[in-house]
Amino acid sequence: MEWQDILLNNWHVKVVSIILIVAAYIDGKQLRVPNGITFPMVFSGLIYSTVVGGWGNLDVGFVGGFVGMIVGLLCLLPLYAVGGMGAGDVKLMAGVGAWLGVTVTFYAFCVSTVVGAIMALLMVLYKKSFQKHYANFLMILTEWLTVKNPRELADIAAERKPTMLLLPYGIPICIGSIFYFAFAGMI
Repeated sequence: MEWQDILLNNWHVKVVSIILIVAAYIDGKQLRVPNGITFPMVFSGLIYSTVVGGWGNLDVGFVGGFVGMIVGLLCLLPLYAVGGMGAGDVKLMAGVGAWLGVTVTFYAFCVSTVVGAIMALLMVLYKKSFQKHYANFLMILTEWLTVKNPRELADIAAERKPTMLLLPYGIPICIGSIFYFAFAGMI
């Protein structure tokens, strides 16, 4: 296989991977994924999906990209709503959905969740603050089970945020998604 074939085969997955790498780098440095990355990613993904598949259905085309975008949003939106996730991370996952559709987005999210959990555990162990963060985890879990108002949960999380060890979630999204793309033979 020639290098042109390698570059052009599934080029859209490679574009998404490059965007994820850039977003993860910025998130690691600034603890945010800028709108200048996420909005163009979402819109270009919807355009790509439409050009490739027309209006399509749930698997391809505009409909497939749009539903993929919604799935990407819904995967992380609950955590964002209660203050546990940044909006940039949510929009980044929506961008993956706009480009790659429902199924790939959902599986990339699942792998990203595992990567995020491992990274969070390693960060806590490295900082030697397992007891503190385990107590915080139990407190957050109790709040989620007892406080039913998402806005109140978000306010509580905002108060606690300065004392928390923050995980730039763009990094697990990048690593988990690209790992899934490679595992699925898309790269």
